[in-house]
Amino acid sequence: MSSNEPERHRSTSTTQWLLRCGVVVGALYLAAGLIQGFVRDGFDFRRHALSHLANGPGGWVQTVNLGVSGLLSIGAAFAIARVLRSRAAGWLLGCFGAGMIIAAMFPADPVDGFPPGTPLGVPTTMSTSGLIHFAAGGIGFLTLAAACFAVARAMSRQDQSSMARLSFVCGCAILIGFFGPVAIPAISIAGIWFAVVVGWVWLAVTSAHLMRRA
Repeated sequence: MSSNEPERHRSTSTTQWLLRCGVVVGALYLAAGLIQGFVRDGFDFRRHALSHLANGPGGWVQTVNLGVSGLLSIGAAFAIARVLRSRAAGWLLGCFGAGMIIAAMFPADPVDGFPPGTPLGVPTTMSTSGLIHFAAGGIGFLTLAAACFAVARAMSRQDQSSMARLSFVCGCAILIGFFGPVAIPAISIAGIWFAVVVGWVWLAVTSAHLMRRA
């Protein structure tokens, strides 16, 4: 055994562990959000995004959910960058994770009847916290889509054509889902849900694929 073998083994083990973070983080985030949505009074999946759960009694659960999910995403970003040898993919996915942490620190404003007692409809003003949350979310999903494209490019260079196509399609879907409501406000919540689910599924599939290669 060469002198570098133990170090190489530790590096591979760390990479595998971080990729597991990418496999499970989306399921953990969605499960925690869905459970809260079903038990919190006034929350309506048709009108509210999961981020709104950070408001009101028990809002700390969603704050922790956002923060932990951001940290796990950053961990997965390091591993993906290492396996694909793509700094761009790592930095972009890491920015997405950092955006979640910032969003956890600055919650979205109460909206449309949630928490109970909040006036119905969309608020006419936005607090500083809500503005930062919205900006962090926008930049986060933009960098997540860009990470999909960076992974698609890296996969294509390594003759992983199927994964390259999947990553490219998911990147386009995230952009359409998150930013489409700007053109069609009526689909705002549905679009956000679509972008969130596609993004987490992409990260899980990509991480699982790279675990077999690490």
